[in-house]
Amino acid sequence: MLLSFFSVHAQDFQGQAFYFSKSTMELGSWGARMSEAQKKEVYARLQNRLEKTYILNFNKEASVFKEEEKLDAMSGATDSWGKNFARGEQYKNVKGNQLVQSQEFYGKLFLVKDELQAIKWEMGSESKQIGQYMCFKATATVPTNELTWFDFSWGRLRQNNANTADASGAEAAEPVVEMTKIEAWYTPQIPVAHGPAEYWGLPGLILEVSAGNTTMLCSKIVMNPEVKLKIEAPEKGKVITKAEYQVTVADKMQEMRDNRGRRRSR
Repeated sequence: MLLSFFSVHAQDFQGQAFYFSKSTMELGSWGARMSEAQKKEVYARLQNRLEKTYILNFNKEASVFKEEEKLDAMSGATDSWGKNFARGEQYKNVKGNQLVQSQEFYGKLFLVKDELQAIKWEMGSESKQIGQYMCFKATATVPTNELTWFDFSWGRLRQNNANTADASGAEAAEPVVEMTKIEAWYTPQIPVAHGPAEYWGLPGLILEVSAGNTTMLCSKIVMNPEVKLKIEAPEKGKVITKAEYQVTVADKMQEMRDNRGRRRSR
């Protein structure tokens, strides 16, 4: 049954959704040579990156999504290296098609402003219960780079360097675009177009989403909390687009690699 605050005349309702995120660990050929005890030790050290908790504050038009920071189980410290490539506080305005995301990279604060990632959802007929909410399935396929633009990989840097080298010579082959399949479960009982992370645009709040090796699941929803929520875009940092931010990060990582190579050659 729909709650009364979703009536046509209710304009100022707010909600808060809590999500638990879990990613699988891909060890590849390196992992094949490890014992089970070694794998467990690696997992324990990487647990802060593989298991995370988030909060999504939302109203009819906008949402703020941010990670709950926790201490490293092994050292009692925060994961400073991983923080450089983690998603910062994310503001999405579905009415204005606006993304504003705060990103910190090696002590510098950036304010990424761009459009929301376009997602062409295919609506399914499958349904399931998540907590007290009836949910329906939707799927989509999105370029992986668009879902992880704030992250960094050496593979992406190598591909960028290869494309640059090809561009200076003969006609380069069309680059292969890696795609990620998305499976989402949304509930029309909360008829807003919000969801965790980059996901949005369905006729109901997204309570579960799986993409690549990561699944996010909503564990708790609080509607109209007693304390009014702050649902505003972050304001501090150098304004930059997603594409410009990726170039900035890639250039810095390339510089670090080159400096390390020069030190070793001395």
